[in-house]
Formats: sequence, structure tokens, C-alpha cells
Amino acid sequence: MQIVSTAHHVMETLPPEIAADIIDRGITLTGGGALLSGLDQLISENLKVPVMVAEHPLNNVAQGAGILLEHMQKTAKNKK
Repeated sequence: MQIVSTAHHVMETLPPEIAADIIDRGITLTGGGALLSGLDQLISENLKVPVMVAEHPLNNVAQGAGILLEHMQKTAKNKK
């Protein structure tokens, strides 16, 4: 599966300290793909890391974009 092979490639190219964090803390899946049945288990078994599905995976991207926009607006105001 392309998702698993890409994730494996990314893990191999990460700096060691970031890879260690992922191995310890795991991966959280968000967005619509997180709802694919068994994807979390497939990734976990292949990468040998814990994988969780976010509590509200469909909302996470929008919430993150909102936080980023708010931060950008505050930063722009501080530069004036």
C-alpha cells in the first residue's frame, strides 16, 4: 500500500531525535483517511509504532487552520 511505503520512507529519512519521538509517542491519524477501516492497525504493524485515530479526525484540519490563521493575524499586528 502506497501510504505505508511512503510513511516507512519518511521514517527512514527523519533525523534520529524526531524518529525516536515518533517511536515513543506514536502517530495520530487525522482527516478523512483516518476513518479508513484498519488503516491505523496496518500502519502500526508495518512501522512498529503506536498509531491512534484522532477523536474528531474530520475537524482537526479545520481547527488547525483556524489556529494558524489566528496566530498569523496576531503576528501581523505585532509587526505594525
